[in-house]
Amino acid sequence: MRGGVATLAFLLVAPAWAQYPGDRRHAGGGAAVPAAVKGVDVIERLGDLVPAGVRFTDSEGRPFQLADVLRQGRPVILTLVYYRCPALCSLVLSGLTRSLRAVDLRLGDDYRVVTVSIDPSETPRLAAESKRGHLQALGADPATAAWTFATGAEPEIQALAGALGFQYTYDAPTRQYAHAAAIFVLSPEGKISRYLYGIDYPARDLRLALVEASRGRVGTSLDRVLLTCFKYDPASRRYEPYVLGFVRIGGLLVFLALATLLSILWRQEVKMKKQRGAQA
Repeated sequence: MRGGVATLAFLLVAPAWAQYPGDRRHAGGGAAVPAAVKGVDVIERLGDLVPAGVRFTDSEGRPFQLADVLRQGRPVILTLVYYRCPALCSLVLSGLTRSLRAVDLRLGDDYRVVTVSIDPSETPRLAAESKRGHLQALGADPATAAWTFATGAEPEIQALAGALGFQYTYDAPTRQYAHAAAIFVLSPEGKISRYLYGIDYPARDLRLALVEASRGRVGTSLDRVLLTCFKYDPASRRYEPYVLGFVRIGGLLVFLALATLLSILWRQEVKMKKQRGAQA
């Protein structure tokens, strides 16, 4: 889906612009979008490749590229935040952490996570502080390389954000960024596979997004069956039951049951013929 989601962005950035001064009218008929969030949007670019060669700096002060992660052949969860964000960014990362705790997949073995700051003035020290807090909340080693927290220069940040369709604005008087709440799931090849919105990501949706991005290379056989029965619904922004998938699964089960029954009856008939032949 290649379309703007300005209304979604307006609702999701509310925690980020709530502290802005000025006249704000209640959202509804004739509501005015606050100046601080004009230009905030997410334009989905599903199937596009992210610029894997753009250069950042990780929380240890080392050079970092998305290519360093993608070459490991695992799906990647990507987040764009800034570490001094007073509200929304922490909610996004905390929501992701909660969901990852509930997902029965192993960080590093089954997927990787990359968090990049959209604020070019932020330092690796700030990235390290954020990494330590969220990895501890996840119950993982804060020194793990499986979740990278990075900073970068403006051109590199803009290149990555532009490729993702993640549009944000900077409010100079408050020195804060207005942005939507979204995370991005990338395939091991660096293609944008799924957008997940909000600050709470159901564990089932996140798991299915990772399995889908990996084309079944992570997860279990049951996950692949679930992807037949659940499809991502752009309207609800959730994985919803897929009726045709259930019909196909049901048809397959009926076919297997009939095949099994016919096999049993055929064997019984063969056995009875042999018995009659022996008696004759």
